[in-house]
Amino acid sequence: MLKRAAEVAVRVCMGVGEEEAILVVTDGPERGIGYALFEAAKAVGAEALLIEIVPRRMHGEEPPMAVAGLMRMVDVVLAPTSRSLTHTEARRRACEAGARVATLPGITEEVMVRTLQADYTEVARRSRALAEVLTEGRKAQLTSPAGTEVIFDIGGREGYADTGLYHRPGDFGNLPAGEAFLAPVEGRIEGVIVVDGSMAGVGLLEEPIRLLIEGGVVQRIEGGSEADALRRILEPYGEPGRNIAELGVGTNDRARITGVVLEDEKVLGTVHVALGDNASMGGRVHVPVHLDGVLRRPTLEVDGEMVVEEGALAI
Repeated sequence: MLKRAAEVAVRVCMGVGEEEAILVVTDGPERGIGYALFEAAKAVGAEALLIEIVPRRMHGEEPPMAVAGLMRMVDVVLAPTSRSLTHTEARRRACEAGARVATLPGITEEVMVRTLQADYTEVARRSRALAEVLTEGRKAQLTSPAGTEVIFDIGGREGYADTGLYHRPGDFGNLPAGEAFLAPVEGRIEGVIVVDGSMAGVGLLEEPIRLLIEGGVVQRIEGGSEADALRRILEPYGEPGRNIAELGVGTNDRARITGVVLEDEKVLGTVHVALGDNASMGGRVHVPVHLDGVLRRPTLEVDGEMVVEEGALAI
């Protein structure tokens, strides 16, 4: 089953052709998946390379410079790593050089097998429709039964569709895919966000984490031991690490909340909000951390139009 999922990733999602150069960047915890992708790339006749790096300490930390250089020299990069390389300069520079890049941070064999069975044509349709709404919007209001009540300024920011189909030079996204997202305007977000699904760096939550936001920055983190853990993770990064970096909506009907945030943020009808770096999505904050928190049963309105209603897509 893993072999079939790797074939879908290489052939369908990345559209790898014969003689294209494809680099698989992996680390110890993701070695098995990295090797499966490497074998799938060889099977289509690609010039396949496999490199294992030391696991990064945090999502968004840069890979070694030598690996960053290789990423700019190939046609396709697949990065199943235990910490995300999405929000790194290495990934951004690779896409600028024309590489198609998919990151798979923290992915498990079970998640990969299940979520790569999704109908990515339909995932792409949902994601693009939502991204268009976000792009055209000026104000987004997010609430949830757990106590979320927050308003985002999104005027002038571009919405992005993570479709799972990365066939053009410079395309990038996650596998599994399935979300529409943007970077809200820095300094223009006020309210309370209660993360009650999962939190990157922490995992599946037993107790909600309450984020009190003023001026686009988390001023207080409240809750139990998991809130304490998030506070410790963010402490080295100061105020930039507490920036509200992303507002996103999940569009993958094969995904479910398991504690693997890579998958959790793709769950159809969930909303996720990220802290830290937003430079990859048109924002102005550069910091080597990007942590997503997933909300259950959210309601999201954009300029008064219902987009998600208690966890169900409304468009």
